[in-house]
Amino acid sequence: MGNQKYSKTSEFTAGARAALPLLMGTAPFGLIYGTLAVTAGLSNAAAVAMSLFVFAGSAQFIAVGLVGAGAPVAIIILTTVVVNLRHMLYSATLLPYLKTVPQRWRIALAFWLTDEAFAVCISRYREDDDSPWKHWYQLGASLAMYVNWQIWCILGLILGSRISDAGAWGLDFALPVTFIGMTIPFIKNRSTVVCVITAAAVSLMTGFMPFKLGLIVAALAGVSAGLLVDKSVQYQEFLKGEQT
Repeated sequence: MGNQKYSKTSEFTAGARAALPLLMGTAPFGLIYGTLAVTAGLSNAAAVAMSLFVFAGSAQFIAVGLVGAGAPVAIIILTTVVVNLRHMLYSATLLPYLKTVPQRWRIALAFWLTDEAFAVCISRYREDDDSPWKHWYQLGASLAMYVNWQIWCILGLILGSRISDAGAWGLDFALPVTFIGMTIPFIKNRSTVVCVITAAAVSLMTGFMPFKLGLIVAALAGVSAGLLVDKSVQYQEFLKGEQT
């Protein structure tokens, strides 16, 4: 195929269109974030600023919970960094496709990179064609998700401002349920099962720790256990290969 079949506009619109099925899926999370941000004591300006400049659902949920618990800023930052470490893997996967893209583009696309954006864009990057504008596809998908997220977060803030008691509506339970729902689709093999079970067990054992520091301990324990199992499986496969 020739480059004339592709353009910045066509790639951008194709990316935005590919993201459409995922937009409604993020709606409940945006509503829950906005509502919980209000009930945790964040001002509307602070909640909107976090959504605009952090743009990471899991990190925003964690931060809101820590703010509500009165955790120090350093703990909030450290926890959200740990939660978002997976984006390094996404970036490493996308980097070979973005080597010729200017640095300003890579910085912008890194900011807008989410789990959903990665899932949508990696398939486009891997398609065997000579389009030089595939980063515009990622931009279209990313901006569609970004704008959609802000809209639902703001609607959540409006909803939260009208609810005086989140516990009466069960919204105080929404955060753990949300994370359980986000985790289940990723439990696909032995290492992830061990990772989840270990993290859950450690989080229960460290629930007494102040400022929800048990979350960091549980996350590190879960990741470590998962890596050990993964390495063990790889070693067993290596031994089988040596025996054949």
